[in-house]
This record gives sequence, structure tokens and C-alpha cells, in this order.
Amino acid sequence: MEHGREANFAEGTRLFEEGSVADRFWIVRSGTVTLDMRVPGSGPALVERLGPGELVGWSWLIRPYTWHNSAEAETPVRADEFNAATVREAMDADPAFGALIGNWVTSVLAYRLQSTRLRLLDHYALHGGIGTV
Repeated sequence: MEHGREANFAEGTRLFEEGSVADRFWIVRSGTVTLDMRVPGSGPALVERLGPGELVGWSWLIRPYTWHNSAEAETPVRADEFNAATVREAMDADPAFGALIGNWVTSVLAYRLQSTRLRLLDHYALHGGIGTV
């Protein structure tokens, strides 16, 4: 927490955009953040809703450090914000800390990947797409 600072976002504020530089991340204290992604010919597609205690952003840890999706404050949000370069430097300086953060982000990624997979299965099942792909 020594590397963090409090950040507040009004409802509707875009935290970051897909493809832009991933130079920070947040841990939500209160409120809800939505993750979305661009869908050609359509509006943004909701990927996930994140609430208190959850990590917003993992792209800051993986080169080339660009966002793989976008994020928006669905409600007013209070969060702890972290500068990615500072945290990566701390991870390099303290391998135990680096392993802890790396394992944490990896577990978040695995959970979100599984959640996305289940949502896709539900979506295709509802639209008769299972077995036709």
C-alpha cells in the first residue's frame, strides 16, 4: 500500500481505453467498475463487473503494457491507485514481493478467463450456437 494513493471516479468516468498505455492499476474500495471491449459494428461489450476488493487492470504487468479492454466507473468509485512502473520496480527489487504480486495477478487472470469462458458458453447455448461452430 506504500505505493498507492486514493483515487475517486464519478459515475461514467472512463478509467482506460483498450489499446492505450497500461501505466497504472486500481483496487476498488467502493463502487462498481465495468470492463468492456470493442466489438466491430456494435457498441462496447460488457466483459465483467468489479466491486470492492477487486483488481482493475492486469495489462500493466505484461509487455507491451497496453490495455486489453476498457474500464468505466458504473457507479461512483473509490479506489487505491498504483503506478505500474513503481510497482514493477518494487517487484524486481524484492523477489518475494514480486512473486506474491505475480501470483495474485495470475490468479485474477485465471478467474476472469474462466468467467469469460462460462459467459460465452451461456451466450452460445441461448442462441443455439453450441455444436454449430
